[in-house]
Amino acid sequence: MWNYIIRRTLYNIPVFLAIVLVVMAALRVTDPVSAHLGKNASEEQIRLKTESFGLDDPFYVQYGRFLVQIVTFDFDDVRSWDQDRPVGTMILDSIPPSIAVMGPTLLITATIAICVGLVSAFNRGKAPDKVLMFVAVIGMSISVLVYIILGQYFGAFLPKQESGAWPFEVAVDASAAGGRGFFFHPKNWVAYCMLPVMINVVVALGYDTRFYRAVMVEETTRDYIRTARAKGASRSRVMFVHMLKNALIPIITRIMISLPFVVTGSILIEVFFNIPGMGRTLINAINSKDFPVIQTFTALFAALFIASNILTDVLYALADPRVRLS
Repeated sequence: MWNYIIRRTLYNIPVFLAIVLVVMAALRVTDPVSAHLGKNASEEQIRLKTESFGLDDPFYVQYGRFLVQIVTFDFDDVRSWDQDRPVGTMILDSIPPSIAVMGPTLLITATIAICVGLVSAFNRGKAPDKVLMFVAVIGMSISVLVYIILGQYFGAFLPKQESGAWPFEVAVDASAAGGRGFFFHPKNWVAYCMLPVMINVVVALGYDTRFYRAVMVEETTRDYIRTARAKGASRSRVMFVHMLKNALIPIITRIMISLPFVVTGSILIEVFFNIPGMGRTLINAINSKDFPVIQTFTALFAALFIASNILTDVLYALADPRVRLS
């Protein structure tokens, strides 16, 4: 297995290098310094800023320097233009809030959606299946912005106005959020993360439920299901032992596609709830033309998705003996 992981990692190195190359080239189509300083900046200001960040060096020198920083995880020398903070510190500060929201979201969504998919598949065409799929389609048809606005108003703002002792907050108070473990404290998590998690789960359930139902419906036509039923296995055993085990490949695929977002965060949720996660940090950097942050975060996102793909193949082999790592 380790040989396979090493080979896949080596195969994906050129892919990652190409992604970084394209990103760096795209960010330099227009002068990033001029874009950040604005049209009122003098030529002297632009020149000093360009020299201070090494953007006057040849492109291949900048490319090599950035790759060295990625390999050594040395981002402390790269400073944000907007906040004048090391980008490495910004990464470490923004990952915990994203995990605090997206980790429970992924776990809860997958658990509920798989169970609902199993129930729908075993009651295909019957009332429970029709009701569950109707609710799933309705959930998919409504924009996530609608859920966020309604969730903030009815889930936090209105109850707090009426009672004053409501646990959910509309948004995180940036001055109060201190320390990387702030969002993992139970009281803080309930106040600032539970409502975003609930909204995220509602949004994702419609898509995941329909996907898992399609997977489970296909599995119900397999010979092993008919054999298990003929042997007198109970419905719960057929569903949660036989069928669930054999449907692990598409389940793993679906979960692993979402796994990088546990770290990168949900941009809309983090922006509207003022959660200082990876997604919100990147959006703020884009709005302020914060070139070093955009470049570093994009490279990190690419590395996460490549690592997720490699881990997916490894989990395939662990879940299904018929899959060989070669």
